[in-house]
Amino acid sequence: MHIAIAGNIGSGKTTLTTMLAKRYNWIPQFEPVDNNPYLDDFYDDMTRWSFNLQIYFLNKRFRDVVAISKSNDTIIQDRTIFEDACIFAPNLHSMGMMSDRDFDNYTDLFNLMMSLVKLPDLLIYIRSGIPNLVSHIQKRGREFEKSIRIDYLQGLNTLYENWISTYKGNLMIVDGDRLHFKENPQDFKEITDMIDDRLYGLFPLDVK
Repeated sequence: MHIAIAGNIGSGKTTLTTMLAKRYNWIPQFEPVDNNPYLDDFYDDMTRWSFNLQIYFLNKRFRDVVAISKSNDTIIQDRTIFEDACIFAPNLHSMGMMSDRDFDNYTDLFNLMMSLVKLPDLLIYIRSGIPNLVSHIQKRGREFEKSIRIDYLQGLNTLYENWISTYKGNLMIVDGDRLHFKENPQDFKEITDMIDDRLYGLFPLDVK
């Protein structure tokens, strides 16, 4: 089974992925951040490095999703391939940080990959407002994230909401502003109760 965690930068995806993997004995698959050769350059000059970064992520996540499709284990994934193409690349393009030529090339490649990719069995979306995202980003203190612009985060949030409003798969929404699942065990239990209802309730997910 393929469980995926979606959400903006700083929404708590990695934390929730780690906690749920431990709670359910699922295999976690994390977003490639620490060893990403483009992130530092990207945040220094988004226009120059946007296409390189998005192609890097697309390549990595396509490899991941192919491996997930061949696995018999339950894997929980930190961010999906769909977020790159439906949110991050369009946001860069709309802000003028990715050219029409590069965006069209990227989109053609993504559409080709989609012929081999299916939706996760369950998508968990962490919905968070900008103040909460900024607070989380500041607390974790990654050097390359110090230059993230508020308008960049806001554009991502708008695209996330548009994407989620039309999402066709099995979807669960977590209120990241209200549920402090890292600090509060009761908040985390509220999330796992929702997951248990989806997986083991009277009307569990139809997993094919």
